[in-house]
Amino acid sequence: MASSADGVGSVALVAGEPSGDLLAGRLLSGLRRHLPHTRFHGIGGPQMMAQGFESHWPIETMTVRGLFEIIPRYRELKGIQGALRDRLIAERPAVFIGADYPGFNLGLEAQLKDAGIPTMHYIGPQIWAWRGGRIKKIVRSVSHMLVVFPFEQAIYEKAGVPVTYVGHPLAEVIPLSPDTAAARRALGLPEDANVVTLMPGSRMGELKYNTVAFVGALKLLLQRDRSLRFVAPMAGEKQKQYFLELVAQAGLQDVPVQLLDGQSHTAICAADAVLVASGTASLEVALFKKPMVIAYKMMRASWEIMRHMGYQPWIGMPNILARDFLVPELLQHHASAEALADAMWQQLTDVPHRLKLVQRFTDMHHSLLRNSAEESAAAVMKVIEANQKR
Repeated sequence: MASSADGVGSVALVAGEPSGDLLAGRLLSGLRRHLPHTRFHGIGGPQMMAQGFESHWPIETMTVRGLFEIIPRYRELKGIQGALRDRLIAERPAVFIGADYPGFNLGLEAQLKDAGIPTMHYIGPQIWAWRGGRIKKIVRSVSHMLVVFPFEQAIYEKAGVPVTYVGHPLAEVIPLSPDTAAARRALGLPEDANVVTLMPGSRMGELKYNTVAFVGALKLLLQRDRSLRFVAPMAGEKQKQYFLELVAQAGLQDVPVQLLDGQSHTAICAADAVLVASGTASLEVALFKKPMVIAYKMMRASWEIMRHMGYQPWIGMPNILARDFLVPELLQHHASAEALADAMWQQLTDVPHRLKLVQRFTDMHHSLLRNSAEESAAAVMKVIEANQKR
């Protein structure tokens, strides 16, 4: 491994999705203080590249969702994995860090670990929710696990995987007391408006299956309250155009939705309630202390397999952390426009429920709040230093 002025030539990372890019970007901001001269490279997105990261492939090439949806992309992704593996084994980085994206990263980590390169995985796969057998692969693949939820630490300790709880970066990014009025001003919305934020997903597959039911629900909500204002943050221009195409095909183009280029946090902060696809976005909504309905649809064949693989009754992260159905979850055929509209109406109008959610979500926020950039960076430095002493 080539040496830099700080003794570490390179550190390699892979993030395959925007949520992983956010995690790794925060980690890199902490690592830069320890390793100002080190080269950081691999696969990542804008948050990582803002920290001087060099991405060998665009992060967009990695995005795929579902068991069957991956089949057409399998050879391409396997080729990228093999090419990156060969590059890293030749270069010998001080450590490899996989930021989430376990289907790709755990396989790569196993090969790198076998080659004597220390491997870390940042944000544990949800083995406590489904696919618990994955812990065996983690034991083989990962030298040290970084986890973002307090209850995860004991799971990995029991399995014999070195682990550090570093808190969740979103708990630092999102303020404990969000300023809804300021967010509405930023979006050109009246401060006294009744605002619903729509988040059908950032992946094309999520948009494909969620958009029509989500926008259909908005149309039904308008029939109950004509004053409602709707905003929807879009992850990129490609997603925006696909969303518009799906809406037009369904004959829903008359539903007045204000589309935003990014600005997802501003859109959540401005909302009275959020209709959100299951995933990291639901945790963001909880940290903004907003009522929500969590929904999800996918290819039927994938659903038939995945619905039998869960270990607990919740899929939304706010409900999993609370171990309670704090907010509704509507999945697959249950996520009809009518059902989503009914559930959203309750979130908008049930004042005692809204006040209860603010308290529960505030407690949740405190439990996840750490200096994650510094704590994760310190854990990485310990792994690097231990390997250098060998």
